[in-house]
Amino acid sequence: MNNTVSSKARWRVLWLALILWLLGSTASVVAAGSESEFKSAYATAEAAEKEAGRLRNQWTVTEAALTKAKKAAEKNDFDSAIEFSMEAERLAKASIFQATSEKEAWKNLEIR
Repeated sequence: MNNTVSSKARWRVLWLALILWLLGSTASVVAAGSESEFKSAYATAEAAEKEAGRLRNQWTVTEAALTKAKKAAEKNDFDSAIEFSMEAERLAKASIFQATSEKEAWKNLEIR
């Protein structure tokens, strides 16, 4: 019994050490990749905004979020820059959805 408890405790310590080591490794990778993550998030948001522009339905709040993302990146605050980029992407996709759904929705209106 004592040997079994000792073996279980040893495995728990090993697993805990492995998990902590992996978390530490991941944190340093995320910190190192922040600028590249920002560039990717910004490019995605910018592409969505261009699509909204093609549909003639760009929102000013989307442009503001992209501007905030750029300014945060210039200050090397890549976490905020990524968040603003993701917000801009969500807004651009919402404006795309609005443009495409309203393009067809008017046909379903009842004319009185």
